[in-house]
Amino acid sequence: MSHEHAVRPERRRRKNGLAVACTFAAALLSAPAVAQDYPSRPIRMLIGFNPGGSSDVSGRAVARKMSEALNTPIVIENRSGAGGNIAADITAKANPDGYTLFWSGVGPLMVSPALGVKLSYDPFKDFVPVGRGVVFCNVLIANQQLPANNVKELIALARAKPGSLNYATPGIGSAGHLGGELLKSLSKTDIVHIAFKGGGEMITNLIGGQVQLAFVTITTARSFGGSRVKVLAVTSAKRDPAMPEIPTMAEGGVPGYDATFMYGLVTAARTPPAIVARLNKELRAALGDAEVNKHLGPAGLVPAPTSGEEYGRIIRAEYAKWYKVLAPIRARGAGAGQL
Repeated sequence: MSHEHAVRPERRRRKNGLAVACTFAAALLSAPAVAQDYPSRPIRMLIGFNPGGSSDVSGRAVARKMSEALNTPIVIENRSGAGGNIAADITAKANPDGYTLFWSGVGPLMVSPALGVKLSYDPFKDFVPVGRGVVFCNVLIANQQLPANNVKELIALARAKPGSLNYATPGIGSAGHLGGELLKSLSKTDIVHIAFKGGGEMITNLIGGQVQLAFVTITTARSFGGSRVKVLAVTSAKRDPAMPEIPTMAEGGVPGYDATFMYGLVTAARTPPAIVARLNKELRAALGDAEVNKHLGPAGLVPAPTSGEEYGRIIRAEYAKWYKVLAPIRARGAGAGQL
């Protein structure tokens, strides 16, 4: 073999390496230009539930204000189903250009994987967190005939009669289900979970005495006006400003109890950092707007903006927390395929 033939492969490798390097450099140089032109067309924001709920109310309020600041329409798409996982899947498969956003609750990013649900996306690799938006808690209510008037008495009753009490929720993986399982885990009690097809059916059975306990939204709890049910505690670590007279679960005798939930903004992984930073900036501004908060407050939603990085840490911490709490359900395989 001649010397000329011996060196040709090396020359080809150098040429190919130079081409890859040039392509990479061109991509880096074009990224700021893309971010500078963003947005140049309408943005869509996916919400994983039907119109009218807290996710829809908060998402629309935030989107309206962000749309004004970005000077482009943000079109809301309610893609309900599978506890928000359908909307998550669409976002995960979208182009990483900042034009598909997902206003996500805890289900798709934290609870579904903790339950062992088979997902078509990776909640930790297929999204880039833009920032947390709002936080909210639930309220533990009881049937009027339950012989317990506070959490301490409820725990004593549950320990005295294991398996005799029950709590109702709209389904496995719901906020109410998480609140109930956390109560059982921390108080070492056996309270039976009963899942209904919806919140209306759940409340009807609670008032009728077919079930004894339920975790409901602040809006639902306030609608009773102190009658028909007993309001026992809020599920947040601190008292909720919407119902400051109601004690926390921790105050009632369950140290460390905190079932605070949230909605936040994510988009597809590999979206340019400059675009993510712009979205975070406008998200924070929207959450500080008085008009936006007029929509959030009555629904028991509290602005709690974070950086994208912090929101990513929160997602992983919440996943780890619920993974531990939901271990008994995961072991039975009860959560797989439910959402």
